[in-house]
Amino acid sequence: MKHTWKALELRFGELEGETVSIDDCRAHTKERRAAGIKDGTIHTELGHLRMVLKWAENNTLISRAPYIERPAKPDPKEYHITRAEAVRLLDAANVPHIALVIRLLLSTGARSTAALELTWDRVDMDRRLINLKNPFDRARRKGRATVPVNDQLYAALIEAKASALSPFVVEWAGKKVGSIKKGLKAAAKAAGLPEVSPHVLRHSAAVWLAEDGHSMSEISQFLGHSNTKITERVYARYSPDHLRGLASSLEF
Repeated sequence: MKHTWKALELRFGELEGETVSIDDCRAHTKERRAAGIKDGTIHTELGHLRMVLKWAENNTLISRAPYIERPAKPDPKEYHITRAEAVRLLDAANVPHIALVIRLLLSTGARSTAALELTWDRVDMDRRLINLKNPFDRARRKGRATVPVNDQLYAALIEAKASALSPFVVEWAGKKVGSIKKGLKAAAKAAGLPEVSPHVLRHSAAVWLAEDGHSMSEISQFLGHSNTKITERVYARYSPDHLRGLASSLEF
């Protein structure tokens, strides 16, 4: 929310909540587009503004929350990497903590924030389970599930734990890593995969699960989605059995 406010404050900061107009929203959209910001980001920014104003209405700080017009939410991104490309990416990651976090994101489908906040006390090496939910974080977080550890990740975790200098699974010089964007970008560039981001790794993991025919319900639980509708909207089309039964019903 603090990051979003940096984009909203200049135009909306001095306004009374109830006076925000559609023209204000359209002006913000036009200005951000001119600055090269994509509609998905603008949609999120104005969505946060709407959320705050609804909260203010519910808490009687304003009498009513105005209508907030925002660009249509873009279709989900389809770009993902293949397993062969994932191997190239790992080979190109010549910094240990970047290689570990790539393995972690692809093996658990976790968001990068969850991976960077992960501590060893939530890694059950005996039962081979990772609890991605931080028990000390009371905020509502997306996609925080308890997931099993596969053989490749298990081997990487054993190696990492043997040299651990802090409570955090992903660390650099004994300290918590704040961001992997720079390191991941360097590895992706070296691997010839410049579009790879932390989100692309999570998305790729989900696509692989769908391609292997796992149910949308299982994938939803693995990713920590609040319901299967989200999973189906984005990943059902990657399943080899998606709508196949319907197609066979149309034979004549």
